Amino acid sequence: MKLASTIASALLGLAFITFGANFFLNFIPMPADSSPADAPHRLFMGAMFPTGYLAFVKVLEILGGLLVAIPKTRNVGLLVLGPIVVNILAFHTFLTKGAGLFEPPVMIIVALCVFLLFVERKAWLGLVR
Repeated sequence: MKLASTIASALLGLAFITFGANFFLNFIPMPADSSPADAPHRLFMGAMFPTGYLAFVKVLEILGGLLVAIPKTRNVGLLVLGPIVVNILAFHTFLTKGAGLFEPPVMIIVALCVFLLFVERKAWLGLVR
């Protein structure tokens, strides 16, 4: 189980570091959005880009990705990435009406987070007690 959790945390860290760094370096081209300009998800992203809020979230993604990839700081990384993953799910559920919710990157990230939370459940149970 230790090897599986190490691989899962490395993959999750790599995913968040890659997608976070892509915001700043633009090495993965973004597909054109053909939805209308007044679509809720476009309005939401239109508010996040110019305010700098999305840049802050991307910095947290990179930081969380680095922390989760290191075994000693894995739980702190999950603590940073947890709200980001919940917001990714909420964005796809509420703003895009489920579009993109079952895309492979989203499903893999959620599965890796759930797996790591399960593996580290004893550490997280202390928050509930």
